[in-house]
Amino acid sequence: MTYLEFNEYCKSLKSTTYVVQWGGAHVWKIGGKVFAIGGWNKDSGTEAYTFKVSELNFDVLKDQPGFRPAPYLASRGFKWIQQFDTDSKLNKQLQYYLSESYQMVAKGLSQKRQKELGL
Repeated sequence: MTYLEFNEYCKSLKSTTYVVQWGGAHVWKIGGKVFAIGGWNKDSGTEAYTFKVSELNFDVLKDQPGFRPAPYLASRGFKWIQQFDTDSKLNKQLQYYLSESYQMVAKGLSQKRQKELGL
């Protein structure tokens, strides 16, 4: 997945906002809370996508080829994964995890905020 495809997919999710921050990362939010980040693969300079996951998915993905605990976030105890293998065969899998991250973050918003966003 390219950054353009990543941004188009995240934009398609309801009530999302986009900002470029943290040294040029593509940051997507719902209700002001981050659910996806495109960028931060300083090891290779290629695309990388970071997203929030459940504890179970964190335990499964952290050891899978092309995935790793998200730099900075996971080292602070947060359950975030970075996918750095951007093979197009993994696009559907990445979309699934981006949607899951979006849902997890949206559910963490107050009921009032969820209602304001039409969720």
